[in-house]
Amino acid sequence: MRILVTGGLGFVGSNFIHHLMKKGNEFSIVNLDSLSYGSNFSNLSGLAHDARYKFVKGDITNPDTVRSLVGEVDTVVNFAAETHVDRSISAGAPFVQSNMVGVSTLLEELRHSNRELSFVQVGTDEEYGNALRGPFTEEDPLNPSSPYAASKASATMLVVSYVRTYGLNASVTRCTNNYGPYQFPEKLIPKSIIRTKMGLNVPIYGDGQNSRDWIHVEDHCEALELVMRRGKRGSVYNIAGRNELANLDLVKMILKAMKKPESLIEFVEDRPGHDKRYSLNDEKIRNELGWKPKHKFESGLEETIQWYLENEKWWRPIANEKTLSAAPWKLDW
Repeated sequence: MRILVTGGLGFVGSNFIHHLMKKGNEFSIVNLDSLSYGSNFSNLSGLAHDARYKFVKGDITNPDTVRSLVGEVDTVVNFAAETHVDRSISAGAPFVQSNMVGVSTLLEELRHSNRELSFVQVGTDEEYGNALRGPFTEEDPLNPSSPYAASKASATMLVVSYVRTYGLNASVTRCTNNYGPYQFPEKLIPKSIIRTKMGLNVPIYGDGQNSRDWIHVEDHCEALELVMRRGKRGSVYNIAGRNELANLDLVKMILKAMKKPESLIEFVEDRPGHDKRYSLNDEKIRNELGWKPKHKFESGLEETIQWYLENEKWWRPIANEKTLSAAPWKLDW
C-alpha cells in the first residue's frame, strides 16, 4: 500500500510512520511536511536511507505540490495542521490557512484525481467543545471553543461534504489527548517533564481541575491504521484512552514519578475559552473495527517520562522560553 502522510515530521505523524514501517514491506510512504515549528527531522532520522520512505518538503496548501504526489499513492492520511491551542488564541489566521485551506486543497486534488484514493482526516476531540454532560458520540454536534478547534471542525465538515457531494472515499477520526515520545515541548506532559528536569516550576492553568482523557500515541496509531484499512466511507470514529484525569492530578503523577515535590506546581492565569472537560465515547471503533488500546496509562506515562529524560539531545534545541512558557497564549508568535 502506497501512502501519502502529510505532516509526518510532527508528533503523531512521525509516530504513525514509525508504526507502519514496523510492518515490513507492506507499506511505502511519502511524507509531505512544510517543516514548520512542530516538525523535527530527528523524529524520523533512522529512515533517511530506507527505500520504502520518501520525504518531500512542501505545503498542503500548494495545489501543484499535492497534485504531483497524489498520483504516486493509494491513500492519504492528513496530520498536517497547526495544533497548539495557545498559539491560536494569540494568532488565529495561520490555523485557518493550514487547517482549513490546506484540507480544502487536499480534497480538491483528490476529487480531480483520475483514480479513487482513500483519505483519512485526523481530527480532535476539541471539535466537540466542553463535555460537561458526558462523553461525546460521533453524532453529537460540534461546538468548538478555540480558533484551533474551530479550524479543525471546519475541516471535518469539508471532508463530510466532499463525501456526500462527490462520493469521495474519506473518513474522519477524532482522538483524545495523546502522549508519548516526540511530542513538542509546548504540550502539557512534555512541558511538565522538561521544566521539572530543568529545575523550573510547573505551571497549571486556573485551579488545575480541567479534565482530559489520555491515550498513548501508539494506540492512536493502531486505531488510525484500522480506519485507513477498513473505515467506512463518510464515517467518523472517536478514539479514546478512557484515562480521564484532572490536569492537577496528572502533574502530580509526573512529579511523583520524577521524585520531585509538589511545591514545584505553580497555578497561573487561565487561558481564554478553556474547556473544562474533554471526553469521548469510542464504542463505535471498538465494535465496528475491533480496536482497543494496549497501553496502561501509569506504565505508559512512566515510559514517556523516561524517554524524555534519556533524549535530552532531542528536546534541548527546541525547549526555550517560548515553548516552555507558563502562559504561551499571551505571547506574540
